[in-house]
Amino acid sequence: MASSEAQYESDDGMDEFMDKFKTQRYKNAFTENNWEEEFDKVPMFMKKAPEEFDSETHPELACLQAIIHDEDRPPQEQAKSLKDEGNAFFKEKNYQKAILSYTAGLKKKCGDQELDTVLLTNRAAAHFHLGNMRSALNDAAAAKKIKPDHLKALVRGVQCCIELRIFADAIQWCDEGLKAHPNDKKLQELRAAADKHKRAAERDARKAKAKEKKLYGEKEALLAAVKDRGIKLLQPAQPRQHGSDSEDEDEGSSAAIRQLRVDGLSSQEVTGAQVFLDEQGSLHWPVLILYPEHQQSDFISAFCENNCFLDHLTVMFGEELPPWDTDRKYHPQNLQLYFEDEQKERLYQVNPETSLLKVLQHKRFFVKAGTPSFIVLVNGSPFWKKFLTGKKVQGL
Repeated sequence: MASSEAQYESDDGMDEFMDKFKTQRYKNAFTENNWEEEFDKVPMFMKKAPEEFDSETHPELACLQAIIHDEDRPPQEQAKSLKDEGNAFFKEKNYQKAILSYTAGLKKKCGDQELDTVLLTNRAAAHFHLGNMRSALNDAAAAKKIKPDHLKALVRGVQCCIELRIFADAIQWCDEGLKAHPNDKKLQELRAAADKHKRAAERDARKAKAKEKKLYGEKEALLAAVKDRGIKLLQPAQPRQHGSDSEDEDEGSSAAIRQLRVDGLSSQEVTGAQVFLDEQGSLHWPVLILYPEHQQSDFISAFCENNCFLDHLTVMFGEELPPWDTDRKYHPQNLQLYFEDEQKERLYQVNPETSLLKVLQHKRFFVKAGTPSFIVLVNGSPFWKKFLTGKKVQGL
């Protein structure tokens, strides 16, 4: 009897509670403004895990992590939990953390080949999105070794090979995949793309080789033209080869010697101009004209060997004189031209009506850095007298 009365009392109390609940709002309920924020604090509903947390700030999340990484559970369960954790990071595009989770799962060595294949393929995808193509390819290859017909591993391997521009390997991956999945459209599309890239790369390689061969032929012709004219190139300093007993080596005896001679024809001017042979067989040289009195210079990018110096001086100092010539004294008829023999510390005076070729053929003229250079002075000027004082001067 007492039990029945207690039951009635309990029921009466619940009715009273429910009546009160209908008339009063629950004080701790979520509001329309904060429910999303509050739900995001609950581990099961979090859209994104905090970057760093501990058991005090997020006790529930720490508890879940402890469950995932519980060493007492079988390795297969641990590996699966780590795979799921990696997948969650992957969806958040946190590929670095996804890689760490997948790697931790693989280290469990659970023995489940299907699970290991998925872990490797997923890690390959994370590496792929980070641009680590070689690591992604290694993971895809490891997954394919476990399961040769695993479609995702095959597709990822092809994509990595294409990104790495190893198109022949990409085609091989596709062919292996299509044996197991002959109707897979993705593999078919990737094979077509890889084949197209491969043919384009081979075409570009052929063009580059043909261009290189043409340039080589042009350089050989250029060197031959310089040699036939008796023009001497001042070669850049080169370290002596170990074991070499002779300073003199036969021209053209090796590719290194030929390249050395080509280097002697390379201009160091910022314009990039250098000597070339025209269709008529004439050489055109980049020439540097120096004006030491004013520390100025002129650069003639293509001085034909058959032209004389006066032709260019007339253009450079014609009706309009350079702004640095404040005394207006640089006129073609007032100028003297020289080249310097650095080895013998001697100046050679050049007749402005002389052709460039004749000067270059002089026994003491050496073309330095592919660019013949000359000094121009104003005849009879105070600087001219001072500059020539103590110097040995000789005519051609």
